Amino acid sequence: MPIRIASFNCENLFARFRFRDNYSPNDTSPDGFTINDVTFNFYDRTQRHITANAIKALKADVVALQEVENLDVLKRFRSGFLGGYRAFPNALLIDGNDPRYIDVALLSRHPIVHARSHQSLKASPQSRSFIFSRDCLEVDIDFGGIEVTLYVNHFKSMLGGRSYTKKRRLLQVRKVRELITDRFGQQPGDHPFVVLGDFNDYIEHGQENRSSLPELVQWDQVENVIERMPENERWTHFYSRKREYRQLDYILVANDLRQSVTAVEIERRGMPLRATQYTGSRFRNVGQDNPKASDHCPILVELNI
Repeated sequence: MPIRIASFNCENLFARFRFRDNYSPNDTSPDGFTINDVTFNFYDRTQRHITANAIKALKADVVALQEVENLDVLKRFRSGFLGGYRAFPNALLIDGNDPRYIDVALLSRHPIVHARSHQSLKASPQSRSFIFSRDCLEVDIDFGGIEVTLYVNHFKSMLGGRSYTKKRRLLQVRKVRELITDRFGQQPGDHPFVVLGDFNDYIEHGQENRSSLPELVQWDQVENVIERMPENERWTHFYSRKREYRQLDYILVANDLRQSVTAVEIERRGMPLRATQYTGSRFRNVGQDNPKASDHCPILVELNI
């Protein structure tokens, strides 16, 4: 059975800040959802249509998302932009640790049979801070009788400097490996799992020691499936200030699944026009900087299980 699993940092999927022009505090919503339906619009509806186009173009069975405000916003986005409940019957988000309320989430056409948050983990009982900047969301999904475990992540950003923030990301990398090993044993690659999300770092050949990721991305229990693509096509993010095209988004499949991989895709049509390394077509209304689908590209792996 072919299944398509995707990851996408959809960049600030909020329903905040912009009051409707005709807002009245006495307005009511027939479904009781007053915040989004009456008081607020999505921050930029044109941008969200482009975001939705990028998701729909994936034709994914499961989409792991990063930077979603809350579960109600996710469901409202699903109903208003993605085709509603029939498109993705299962939606999951557990509020995490980020002070901007950007959480990891999941949309799935298949049943979610188990979900576990790891947001409360700390490096030690004495520590004041949590290990995960948002969460590491552990989700078991039933694909027609076959369960696959997803670990959805959004690691510490490089804001403040890559070197300065490396220590926090490295802590997160090691904890993800520990969670997987605790669950599946010392050879976890023999079990069906996928680690995916925005890892907020990259690996350069010959400079692996500068990155926080090798212990996870180059772990002998998984495969970074994007490496099946030509090297110049692996980028998922464009940083305009330094004009850098990097892979910040990852899908790591366990060794148990690597023989099942039939396709790897990166959807770029929602990228802003300033990302000139991509010369293909764009979705309607994509601008020089805004509107756009996101500052990240969604990525996808197809598995024939």
